[in-house]
Amino acid sequence: MSTKVLRRSRTNRMFGGVVAGLSDYLGIDPTLGRILYVLVSILSTGFPGLLVYIICWVVIPEE
Repeated sequence: MSTKVLRRSRTNRMFGGVVAGLSDYLGIDPTLGRILYVLVSILSTGFPGLLVYIICWVVIPEE
């Protein structure tokens, strides 16, 4: 039995590899993950995208 582990991507990163790591974890294309993250950040007033990204960058370990 293998378990999924959330890690920041080292190979498919644009800034910190957070969204690419989340995309790998969820099994979606990293480009689609980035688009969804930006859309949710812009369209939602209750989702501070930049702050969440920075916190995830610090908290999620690199692969």
